[in-house]
Amino acid sequence: MSELAKTFILTITCPDTFGIVAGVTSFLAEEGAFVNKLEQFGDPQSNRFFMRVKFDAGRALRTKAEFADKFATIAEKFTMQWELHDFHRKPKVLLMVSKFGHCLNDLLHRVASNNVHIEIPAIVSNHEDMRGIVEWYGIPYYHLPVTKETKATQEAKLLDIVDEHDADLVGLARYMQVLSTDLCRELEGRCINIHHSFLPSFKGAKPYHQAHSRGVKLIGATAHYVTADLDEGPIIHQAIEHVDHTMTAEDMVEIGRDIESVVFSRAIQMHCEHRVFRNGSKTVVFRR
Repeated sequence: MSELAKTFILTITCPDTFGIVAGVTSFLAEEGAFVNKLEQFGDPQSNRFFMRVKFDAGRALRTKAEFADKFATIAEKFTMQWELHDFHRKPKVLLMVSKFGHCLNDLLHRVASNNVHIEIPAIVSNHEDMRGIVEWYGIPYYHLPVTKETKATQEAKLLDIVDEHDADLVGLARYMQVLSTDLCRELEGRCINIHHSFLPSFKGAKPYHQAHSRGVKLIGATAHYVTADLDEGPIIHQAIEHVDHTMTAEDMVEIGRDIESVVFSRAIQMHCEHRVFRNGSKTVVFRR
């Protein structure tokens, strides 16, 4: 291994109690590690503690195995669920898309511009519409058309593709098929969807037209983890934009697509930077 400093992200969830921060930081200091950033939150409602630590490894923390061996005593003492992530590794995010390409195009550009530090190993679609732009980026494109009769077969193929490319996360970049309950469970905690509303008030076809007809003053988007409860998974990120009576439904569609693209890419980035923690039906998100 290189003699250069190895940087890790340590994430911890455990019951909230006294001494957690002191225990972790003292351990890192004793092992010669240098803490670059530490974020923490104790939730009084769930009585859960959440912590994210970025550090440069010390004398004997150069690999995950070395860390696990030395950290075991503290982890057991505080009943920790913890993970150690290589800061420089780019997580692999498999994207799924249907006919609307704005979220896909936006994220492809951000990744190509090195603004979002992930790898996109493959893209899956139930339509052929996005093949050209995807292959222009040199990314494998899998066409899996879905009907009622083929849904189970195609979802099995999707999981094979996820495994083949060793994907860490699946991003639904305006993928307009409802995932089965079994697939939602299989991808629990590692599948993110973008929803076309600040709150899921307008469901079904043409949500922005529905919003326009109701005279809404705010439109927005919500990125959340996918669960079997449609569009009700733990929320990761949201954004809104003010609108008014002078705007047409088409104006709202255009504004909404911009918001969706930004919210989706930020949610993907937050997850891949290990800033998002599940807290029951909610999330704890440490921002930059």
